[in-house]
Amino acid sequence: MKKHISRAIALASTLALLATTATLVAAQTSSQPYAGQQSRSIKAMSDDVVQGHLEGRGLGYAKAAELNHYPGPLHLRQLASELDLNAEQLTRIAAFETEMKAEAKRLGRLVVEKERALDQLFVTGRATASQVTAATVEIGRTKGELRAVHLNAHIKVRPLLSTSQVQLYDRLRGYGEGGEHMMHGPGHDGSGMKH
Repeated sequence: MKKHISRAIALASTLALLATTATLVAAQTSSQPYAGQQSRSIKAMSDDVVQGHLEGRGLGYAKAAELNHYPGPLHLRQLASELDLNAEQLTRIAAFETEMKAEAKRLGRLVVEKERALDQLFVTGRATASQVTAATVEIGRTKGELRAVHLNAHIKVRPLLSTSQVQLYDRLRGYGEGGEHMMHGPGHDGSGMKH
């Protein structure tokens, strides 16, 4: 009996210690959310995000399109066989992707340069309210242009697809069954090509 009580006390003590440790770790983490980020070359951007901008990657800029039945060119090409895309569709999708990628890289470089300049205002201790306002407004404008480039690529490719291809794309990407409202409007007859 004493053995069972001793084990129960030991177990309760261990659980209490674990709970206390978890609470301390959570408190430290919540009060230091940026710890380690001070060594970044651009404090407000991780190295992966910087690289993504320089490479013209999507970085979530096109979610409004992607998650509302407007497939993206890169993922369409990756799923070409499953979607049974024909040669004409693939050629046009690739052309839109090439155009989008070139412009996304150009604007991505600008975003990185402008974020670096903003960071340097603070690094040098010369930041003023007017400089920061001008810099952040310009960064916002450039990011808006970049987002539009990614979203517009989704708009350009959707008329190339049939309704069933869009629905299958959504399922393959894990977005569910698709929607009935997906391809309504002038020029769509479900054939996959706009008239």
